[in-house]
Amino acid sequence: MLFRDRREAGRELAERLRGMRGDGALPEAVVLALPRGGVPVAQEVAEVLEAPLDVLVVRKIGAPFHREVGVGAMAGDEVPLFDPSTLRALGLSEADLDSVVERERVELRRREQLYRQGRPAPELRGRTVIVVDDGLATGSTARAALRFVRRQAPARAVLAVPVGSPESVERMRAEADEVVCPHRPAGFMAVGEWYADFDQLTDEDVLTALHRRQGAPGS
Repeated sequence: MLFRDRREAGRELAERLRGMRGDGALPEAVVLALPRGGVPVAQEVAEVLEAPLDVLVVRKIGAPFHREVGVGAMAGDEVPLFDPSTLRALGLSEADLDSVVERERVELRRREQLYRQGRPAPELRGRTVIVVDDGLATGSTARAALRFVRRQAPARAVLAVPVGSPESVERMRAEADEVVCPHRPAGFMAVGEWYADFDQLTDEDVLTALHRRQGAPGS
């Protein structure tokens, strides 16, 4: 295990980012967590950087026969991003995923409405946007998130995760201006294996974290 829980991982990641801020590499930063797992990590980052915290809801698109097998992801109202090699390996076409995409789109909108509670989405144009998750496995959700952020014309897009697959970290360098990942263990299989406590989080956990940042310095 690398981390006791997501908060400990967030504190280590925050220290790495604090150094970048000290070098002037993170001006006008806003922290976007990928809920739910990325929220406690991002909360620690936002507190250390004294930056606003918000969420960017991204939904993984799972195979019809096994929802845990990811074949793509989507953010906002963007067109889903599929992994062509995975689709080919599973004998699936994008059309085969229509019902899955619609179901995930409904859940994505539900979470956006719940987490935002009438607040407008943060303005990203011209800012340093730090996308935070609790780890990087295949990179499908991170890719969808970064491409969504790119379309908002930020000054810089940074992906920050405590631990990740070395191969996925390298792939994400084509999507982000900077990828911050302190731990890239060989033989990486799943994010959860690097945490002693990797319990599933709830919507209430997300709302609590967001409320704590309201009125905090920099928010």
